Amino acid sequence: MAMGPVQILVVGFGEDADFKGEALAELKRLTEHDIVRVIDLLVVHKEEDGSIDKVEISDEHELTKLGALAGALIGFGAAGEDGAEAGAEAGAELGDEGTVFDDQEVWYIADEIPPGTTAAICLLEHRWAIPLRNAIAGAGGVALADHWLHPEDLLAAGAEIGMAIED
Repeated sequence: MAMGPVQILVVGFGEDADFKGEALAELKRLTEHDIVRVIDLLVVHKEEDGSIDKVEISDEHELTKLGALAGALIGFGAAGEDGAEAGAEAGAELGDEGTVFDDQEVWYIADEIPPGTTAAICLLEHRWAIPLRNAIAGAGGVALADHWLHPEDLLAAGAEIGMAIED
């Protein structure tokens, strides 16, 4: 099974968030077109009184396959073929648990968000990147660096340049 890069995406929603389902609909569309794969999605909401509500959406079959693959890669890197086999078995067992986030992690996340707000944590595989990675590798290339540049980063850079110009 080919595996694309996996991103941990954490998104916060304030008290004035207006949930209409657009984000979930877009995730569904991207998944249906095999652009991304949602491995696990955890949504944690903290009420004003401090009580916690959580919703987790996991594909247990996919978690088992991903756990086996990740375990095999880690095991192979640590101890060759014998390590790959042991790692695949251990990873599959972890995936069989049906969740990436345990209760301790949920409480940690909940402690970090203010009352009245929601946090969504998504483990997202970028399937679109697999053919690109394979083409680069086929040409003898290797990744030297990897960083996501967000529009907010460009705004911050522009603000910094603007302050330097003013001085």
